[in-house]
Amino acid sequence: MAGSRAHSLYRRYARRKGGLPRGGAGPYPMAARGGPRPPARAPADHALHELVELSRALFGSSDEAEILRLAMDNVAAAGPYSAEAGYLNVAGDLVPSPRDGQMPALSVSRRVRELAGQDGNVTVPGRPWGRALGLRGLEGLHGYLVVTSRSRPTEAERSLLATLVRYTAAALSVAFAHRRRHEDVLELHRLRNERTALQRQLISVVAELGYERGVHALMAGVAASGGGEEAVTRALHGLTGLPALIEDRFGRLRSWTGPSRPVPYPEPDPVRQDEMLHAVARQAGPVRIRDRLITLIRPHGEILGVLALVDARDEADEHTVLALEHAAASLAPELTYLRNLAEAELRLHRELVDDLLAGTDEASAYARSVAAGHDLHRSHYVVVVQWSNRTADDSFAQTVGRAASAVGMRSLLTRRSDHVVLVADDRPHPRALYEALARETGTRSGRIGVSAPSDCLDDIPHRYQEAQRALDVRRHSRQCYGTSFFDELGLYRILGPGNDYRELEMFVQEWLGQLIDYDSRHHATLVETLSRYFDWGGNYDETAESLAIHRSTLRYRLQRIRDISGHDLANVEDRLNLQVATRVWKIVLGGPG
Repeated sequence: MAGSRAHSLYRRYARRKGGLPRGGAGPYPMAARGGPRPPARAPADHALHELVELSRALFGSSDEAEILRLAMDNVAAAGPYSAEAGYLNVAGDLVPSPRDGQMPALSVSRRVRELAGQDGNVTVPGRPWGRALGLRGLEGLHGYLVVTSRSRPTEAERSLLATLVRYTAAALSVAFAHRRRHEDVLELHRLRNERTALQRQLISVVAELGYERGVHALMAGVAASGGGEEAVTRALHGLTGLPALIEDRFGRLRSWTGPSRPVPYPEPDPVRQDEMLHAVARQAGPVRIRDRLITLIRPHGEILGVLALVDARDEADEHTVLALEHAAASLAPELTYLRNLAEAELRLHRELVDDLLAGTDEASAYARSVAAGHDLHRSHYVVVVQWSNRTADDSFAQTVGRAASAVGMRSLLTRRSDHVVLVADDRPHPRALYEALARETGTRSGRIGVSAPSDCLDDIPHRYQEAQRALDVRRHSRQCYGTSFFDELGLYRILGPGNDYRELEMFVQEWLGQLIDYDSRHHATLVETLSRYFDWGGNYDETAESLAIHRSTLRYRLQRIRDISGHDLANVEDRLNLQVATRVWKIVLGGPG
């Protein structure tokens, strides 16, 4: 049955292509005329031959529905199979294809959608074996072929079925590409017609007022309408028929109108962006760089952004250049206003952060933070940022603020002579801000120091010192670039200048606080035991003798110290910090008193 179906398919296909004489008995016309007959094929070879003939018919069609029907009608060529259902992916939805005029069972359709693009088993009454096989191409999932069998297929039959599925998916990919190409041609035709209509409309304006006056009036109207940057690119695209876009001076997209927008938009390269800005700034008027016609938005000489047209076919003429220049002129006041607004917000933030770092009245700080759009009632961290190739000027402060926003940090910002300071309302990610700034600046030669959390505004000046301390430790470490957290410095917190009695207390509390509390509640001597243990260099016998206890009692106490403090005496860093903490507790803080 499978053979006759595939042969009749082949005959229809071959006649349509002119490759099979009428009256032939099959794909071997010499045998029909009494000539030598081809050698007999093995069953697997015969099935494979039928699949090859079927593939020709599949690739001969550009209609996706017809391709799926051909595969369903001839699935028996691969083995003891029946096509239970077929589906095509139409705009993200799996649309069933009728089989002999019948739609597939709801349970089958439900199961196919549950598979979410994966292959899987399908249960059909009366069929012990069933599979839903995804038809995938480079563009993604094209659809599904649901196949059942009255017996479990052999390995060879499964391989033939997989070959059929691959042929069908490949044919669908080709048909999909043909359809997309056809749609692109229609879209291009539509855009050209639209452009022609716009140009004809503009010609009428030129006839009355002159092209330049018409463009100027149009752009002035756009600027006055309050539509912002998007209104400008929309008008420019309408005038030229070319995709129009605006980037900030760092190369990040702000607005795009027209087809072929890259998704995602390419991440800018700081070095190449600066080279491009300098190259355009040296020229008078728009400059072509690769497939773009570019002009700078720079009122009073300061570059605020980039306006460009994507002109891959080099179609721009003098009218296009004129429209681009007028659009840039109409955009300059808008970007100037936004820049001034950002600077005002930055000044407000700076003044508030400067006062917080120096110490300020809480009520005033809370009121000003509301005006700045920031909630100071949460725990905050002070973050200090320093980059070797950047001075801490306004430009670098804006770069740090932009990178912090990009990684989701809500913060206030100010700057000092050689670093930028952030007051952030959450603990920064160990690497995110550093990596974002490395991309922004084009170099990894930077360091970040982060304080411990501050639960009240009075602590912020002290937290600022902690962040500077973390930065300084990072600067003098072997890996001098990256992010350091003050609460992870351990012993380094109390080494170096500027550390007071309070810092020593905090260090002791961090490492011995739980043991001190336990001793106080239970009238025990675990901290003294730990101190003697370190004094005798970890020698069990001498430590036990100095405490007048048995060696097993000492071992029990040391285990209790591990359990209560959570610190491991076998860990080198824990052991060092605990030993220093017991020394500070005993000598500087006065021991049990």
